[in-house]
Amino acid sequence: MATFATSDQLLVIIDPAARQTDAESVRIAKDVLSAGAATKVCLPEGPEEFARALGRRGSRRPVLIGDDRTLVRAVTLLHRQRELARCALAVVPVGRTALAESLGVPSGAVAAARAVLDGAERRLDMLVDDSDGVVLGALGIPSAPVREPAAPVPLSAGRSWYRSLVRLGARPARLPAVPSPGATRLRVEVDGEPVVDLDQPVEAVSVAPGPGGVASVEVRPLSVGAEATPLLASGRTVTVTGADFRYRADATVCGPVRRRTWRVMESAWALTLPATGPATDI
Repeated sequence: MATFATSDQLLVIIDPAARQTDAESVRIAKDVLSAGAATKVCLPEGPEEFARALGRRGSRRPVLIGDDRTLVRAVTLLHRQRELARCALAVVPVGRTALAESLGVPSGAVAAARAVLDGAERRLDMLVDDSDGVVLGALGIPSAPVREPAAPVPLSAGRSWYRSLVRLGARPARLPAVPSPGATRLRVEVDGEPVVDLDQPVEAVSVAPGPGGVASVEVRPLSVGAEATPLLASGRTVTVTGADFRYRADATVCGPVRRRTWRVMESAWALTLPATGPATDI
């Protein structure tokens, strides 16, 4: 019988939706993980059982088999319990997994499971709001699908925030068009400096944790005729004020709220990613 070091002991938590969505991928992931490590498998049937399983992990490394909501749920629980800094997560994505893949997790049960066994911990930034909600990948207002914010253009050296009114011309291919949900009046502040105020209707606001402990922000004013120039900013805190707005945080629609502040937590959490090959910070 094979023996494994304590560091190779895994707590495999399988989301019920993953079992219903793709039972074969779940089975393959379990087989690969069990062949390379001592595994304890948990099959929670709801959020309370999920939280109990994660809380009773002991010295085992938690491995999530599920979709993006499963990953966000685990990070949120650990953050609220103030245990996130001491617990590296691993994930085998099953279902809707655009977030996990954007973070560098391989697609496919075999590749993802092997990354769990052979990969390395990578510390990543995230956004935390004033209600203790987390954003790992992207935040969008209104709650339509969000685009990745473009890189900010500095106004002057040494400033902690930036704004640019540079016309960008053609859109990069990596930024797909977002359907316009209509005018929204919002006040957006980055590190206390206004980027746009309530007198300027906007189509959308996109925010994402960027490298170096700052958030990248893009505000797209409502345009009539020619496409309006986006407003770009970067900073450690982002505050949005408006009348009952909803927002999409990763895979979840939240709100309505009238005011919300997000701050960047640098290197706040750890995710196991392939030790070699491409992996991106967010």
